[in-house]
Amino acid sequence: MISIIIPLYNQSKKLDKCLESIKNQTYNNYDIIVVNDRSVDRLSWLIEKYKKVFGIKIEFIHNSVNHGAPYTRNKGFIKSKGELVLFCDADTVLKPEALEKMLTALKNHPEASYAYSSHRFGSKLFRSWVFDPDKLRQLPYIHTTSLIRREHLPPMPWDENLKRLQDWDLWLTMLKHGRIGCFIDEVLFTVIPGGTMSNWLPSLAYRLLPWLPKVRRYNEAVRNVKKKHGLA
Repeated sequence: MISIIIPLYNQSKKLDKCLESIKNQTYNNYDIIVVNDRSVDRLSWLIEKYKKVFGIKIEFIHNSVNHGAPYTRNKGFIKSKGELVLFCDADTVLKPEALEKMLTALKNHPEASYAYSSHRFGSKLFRSWVFDPDKLRQLPYIHTTSLIRREHLPPMPWDENLKRLQDWDLWLTMLKHGRIGCFIDEVLFTVIPGGTMSNWLPSLAYRLLPWLPKVRRYNEAVRNVKKKHGLA
């Protein structure tokens, strides 16, 4: 079974599209854990809609205060029971065959701990590539929305002290233990603009405009992750 963990802070309209895309999956042996990080949106009606009308198994749990995405994902992971885990943000819309293709990739690659793909952010294509440990040590290129073998995850997968690039940190942590990924050369999901990536900049800006606040924050996050993993 796949446990789909959705950290949530507001974004009820996006969550509706995310849950709709999960409902339409060609693979249906999954459960969903939505962890509400003190949203102000009214969300219970939406959860009940998918539970009662469509019969989807959803557990809806709440943080006592706003903790941020890493804590919220860890809380959902602790509650989950699936042998496979998919961390899926509320602004993510999966293609109908996404779960099935990720699962097939893991079955075909028993040496891999997780399966990942390319994706779109709105209309912008983010193309990934075949797993390369050296390239992973240099830059983040694997998205959070990857199907992971539970037994290969750390007990607390997400570093709650990091504000950015937590997914890169996770893949690097797993790499230290010999855990690798397998790449699916397809676009299996789209991230809806307007969330944490809504101010996306082209790669050229990170080289030519280091004074921009967004670029400075990103570069600082890169330094923090590299320092943690001895890559500085």
